[in-house]
Amino acid sequence: MSALLAERALAKVNLTLRVLGRREDGYHEIESLVVFARVADRLTLRPGAELALRVHGPKAAHTGPLADNLVLKAARALASQVSGLTLGAFVLAKQLPSGAGLGGGSADAGAALRLLACANAIALDDPRVLDAARSTGADVPVCLDPHSRLMRGIGDILSEPIDVPQLPALLVHPGIPVATKLVFEALGLRPGESRAPANVATPALGSRTTLFQFLGAVGNDLEAAAKSVEPVVARVHAAIGDLPGCRLARMSGSGSACFGLFDSVPAAQAAARRLSQSHPDWWVRATTLG
Repeated sequence: MSALLAERALAKVNLTLRVLGRREDGYHEIESLVVFARVADRLTLRPGAELALRVHGPKAAHTGPLADNLVLKAARALASQVSGLTLGAFVLAKQLPSGAGLGGGSADAGAALRLLACANAIALDDPRVLDAARSTGADVPVCLDPHSRLMRGIGDILSEPIDVPQLPALLVHPGIPVATKLVFEALGLRPGESRAPANVATPALGSRTTLFQFLGAVGNDLEAAAKSVEPVVARVHAAIGDLPGCRLARMSGSGSACFGLFDSVPAAQAAARRLSQSHPDWWVRATTLG
């Protein structure tokens, strides 16, 4: 039997998200500082001739139809680029919530491409792998090689990995997904419309002081739109901000998950316990971002 290969699909967190405009083709131009959490789905691949996927775990029921899963979409995209690609049977242990702005499906797709690249002895920076990532979804390129980066364009322009300090954090999802399409519609930009970007240069972010100064100057332009689409986002955001020791509370991506930053892991863990007690129906995880 072929050896079983495994990858963790780390949750993506947008520390910042600026919407710079909407192109004539309808896509939005963004700039985002992306980091990754130490909470993840787990994806395995047993290489073989036939492509298959099985999903299990606490969030499996919310992943939608199997045929639409981004793991399969990514595998088929790479197979269209690489003649004779060895595929195989994937098993996804789903821990991350869907429709949360944490890139769960995109992270799974990135992990699938890493597994297939390994099984076929293809370099991760091979143009065929990169093309498959781009064609699978806007957040898949940044999740392909999960390191802290600046993401620009429509998600297709990535900086080299950047140095950011490890950030103790709390991730919270209220169990209600928000469709990205609806949030961008609520933002209300017309095709061809530009927004004046905030005049904030991106400094070196290796120190906590510099990083927090930058985060104080640059927020998430989709927050107000997401709160108008789904008011529970505002409740989650406020609940995190009220927790003792929270340095910054913000929405990730297009929502509906929010995060809080803390000075220490014990502070984040204490906040998680407190919030879980007051909101037992919310998905709450203490973690580290970086």
